[in-house]
Amino acid sequence: MSRAEFLRLAMAGAIGLGIGASARDGNASAPQGISTRLHTRVIPSSGERLPVIGVGTWQTFDVGASPAERQPLRATLEALFAAGGSVVDSSPMYGRSEAVAGDLLAEMGARDKAFIATKVWTRGREEGIRQMRRSMDLLRTERIDLMQIHNLLDWRTHLATLRAWKEEGRIRYLGITHYTASAFADMEAVMRAEQLDFVQLNYSLDDREAEARLLPLAAERGIAVIVNQPFGGGGLLRSLVRTPLPPWAGEIGCDSWAQVLLKYVLGHPAVTVAIPGTAQPRHMIDNCRAGIGVLPDAAMRRTMAAWWAQR
Repeated sequence: MSRAEFLRLAMAGAIGLGIGASARDGNASAPQGISTRLHTRVIPSSGERLPVIGVGTWQTFDVGASPAERQPLRATLEALFAAGGSVVDSSPMYGRSEAVAGDLLAEMGARDKAFIATKVWTRGREEGIRQMRRSMDLLRTERIDLMQIHNLLDWRTHLATLRAWKEEGRIRYLGITHYTASAFADMEAVMRAEQLDFVQLNYSLDDREAEARLLPLAAERGIAVIVNQPFGGGGLLRSLVRTPLPPWAGEIGCDSWAQVLLKYVLGHPAVTVAIPGTAQPRHMIDNCRAGIGVLPDAAMRRTMAAWWAQR
């Protein structure tokens, strides 16, 4: 057995033990039972189910070609897939991330395990087509699971192309994205006017504006929701590092702040999947543990929000 094969097997064992331990530890406070694989949510436009935890590739996958840079990312993807996850989200604006993700999925023979989401981020029909074809080449796939219009840039032009591509089978789903609440009014207008499969937006315990209009609208319109920045862009998680977990964290099976923050987001019934970015397998394992077992109900989410407001 090669060293690389040994490390992969060791990682798979650690993933299984970590997730299994979480299920066992949480079972005492979860009388309704706990699964050792990720919860799934329905994509309203198709009925297909998606695991609730994925991975974002902004910054984290923008690396070179050396084994030292790429091996942790491969192990991160292995951790995601071992837990039953599938969503890998990227964009042409993320530097080398599309190429790195495509290379790793091909090397792992894992294209069938991944739900590949990327974006078009340019102006003009022909330039948009050129960019999307380039993304397919970099991701080493003939069909993208989800193509999104990044930050609503030239969305009317690209939406027409995406509808045609969906009809042709080049993409499976289409959607729009943004990362800041200042764009929510524009996103709301598009969501009301157009038929979309997905919307991707920012949402976290310290940034709950999406709860007011966009999440209820997504549920009303049958649009799946991908949450970016569930850790508040990283700042929220860093701010809590030295803060002890509140007693109620154990009631929802959490033993880390990452799990608490992700479970708050996943507790909203309109959310389909959260995609925290990471380049570390241990963080991916921790993130996945948030997607199993008990998720907070409305009362617990109020408790969590009240705790944040009074901290």
